[in-house]
Amino acid sequence: MANNYILIVEDNPDDLEMTRRALKKANVGHPVVAVHDGAQALDFLLERGDYENREPHGNPTVVLLDLKLPKVDGLEVLKTIRATPQLHLIPVVTLTSSDEEKDMIRSYDLGANSYVKKPVTFQEFAESVGTLGLYWSLVNRPPPDI
Repeated sequence: MANNYILIVEDNPDDLEMTRRALKKANVGHPVVAVHDGAQALDFLLERGDYENREPHGNPTVVLLDLKLPKVDGLEVLKTIRATPQLHLIPVVTLTSSDEEKDMIRSYDLGANSYVKKPVTFQEFAESVGTLGLYWSLVNRPPPDI
């Protein structure tokens, strides 16, 4: 069974803090784990390198994935998640500032479960992220770890 935590892959510290605050404001009780680039995201999910004996163990309930990341971009992270048997069922929400249609199409083509453009104001951002957090942590039934 998937663990009850949310993985945020976000390189912008301000966006990460806003995401954490929005989830807390919405009373999403799941712990939040954050990594700051695509390479860390893959190491975390594959439990390798610095994350070999990590806690929490197992797959997250959902991954909130930025696209514009250092080292390995978000689309490559998504592609790897979908190509890896023990990860391919994890729900992935692309949460990005990109409004480019090609990014949206590519995200869905690679298997994103949802594509959300980051709103500009904190209030809109908090509402969007809070809704995402509640849906993916309370309403959706995550797949079991395989």
